[in-house]
Amino acid sequence: MKLNGVDVSSGASVEVSFDRAITVVDHLIRPPDNSAFLAPGWIDLQVNGFAGVDYNSAASSHAEIALSIRAMFACGVTRFFPTVITGSPDNMSAALRNLANAKESIAEGPAMEAFHLEGPYISPEDGPRGAHPARWVRPPDLEEFRRFQGDARGNIRLVTLSPEWPQAPRFIEAIVQQGVVASIGHTRASSEQISDAVSAGATLSTHLGNGADAVLPRHPNYLWEQLAEDRLAASFIVDGFHLPSSFLNVALRAKGLERSLLVTDAVAPAGCSPGPYRLGEVDVELRPDGSVRLTGGTRLAGSALMMHHAIANVMKTAGLSLRDAISLATRNPARVGRIANRQRGINPGDRADLVLFRLDDTTGQLTILETYLSGQRVF
Repeated sequence: MKLNGVDVSSGASVEVSFDRAITVVDHLIRPPDNSAFLAPGWIDLQVNGFAGVDYNSAASSHAEIALSIRAMFACGVTRFFPTVITGSPDNMSAALRNLANAKESIAEGPAMEAFHLEGPYISPEDGPRGAHPARWVRPPDLEEFRRFQGDARGNIRLVTLSPEWPQAPRFIEAIVQQGVVASIGHTRASSEQISDAVSAGATLSTHLGNGADAVLPRHPNYLWEQLAEDRLAASFIVDGFHLPSSFLNVALRAKGLERSLLVTDAVAPAGCSPGPYRLGEVDVELRPDGSVRLTGGTRLAGSALMMHHAIANVMKTAGLSLRDAISLATRNPARVGRIANRQRGINPGDRADLVLFRLDDTTGQLTILETYLSGQRVF
């Protein structure tokens, strides 16, 4: 297979030859006729559901999961981490088993690169807990995690937890030794607890600026501590609802573009019409303004964000170049999520996960033309 386009990372017009992996990248004398950009496919480390399908429900059929993945392909996503949030042990295990079975059985399964466990080891406090059900929040438990990992057939690669639990440092050390990324999120941890978590091996802050108290001490507080910690990368939900532009700009400067990445935190309503939906055992609603909130309330509960919109949003909100914005959705999450053969961009030997798209100079929006997963055209 061959694709022509402008390589986002270099600005050069290229022809890329590939099968399952990229084999040759040739520079062209003239720009391609299609006026399209070529980039590695997007990577999303936090997807709770999409296109009406809830990954937290074991009742979601494999056909429905396949449909939701194909809808993500249309947004340029080629690899993602289905995310299971706080729930009862039985429900979380059932959801993980269902996802593991789907990953192995459906044609779209390879796009489910690994799984993200967001909870249940988070803050029990209102505010930092976010939309996670309070009755199922619990301290880190290595034996339970091992059961979850067994249910997931070893696919859990990212765990979001709060360091405020006394068990957190030992838990982090143990899962990191197993190749799992430990991320700080939904927390009311102290400065010392955050420092201990990082020393134990935590390397990421989950959707920094969200899953937090409405009012914080001026300083110190857990947002400042994470922003100042250079050993932590940070993910951001750039949908116009989760973060004000001032915080996003300051956070990107503090973390640096090399330690920043985009996530959608998408839930089942993403890509759907406004109305009522479910996230695990929680009732949510997609409002006409595009926000997803707990039914009857104002608290955000995930997002309806699509990754190609997140890229456009961060360009507009933070003034990033196309090249930098793309890196927040490709190379950076590949590195942070330990996704092999996806960390160098468009280079021979890397997986042929590719997206061909156009950028509207007037609106700043991206239009996805073609998406390839391991060399196969999926959109």
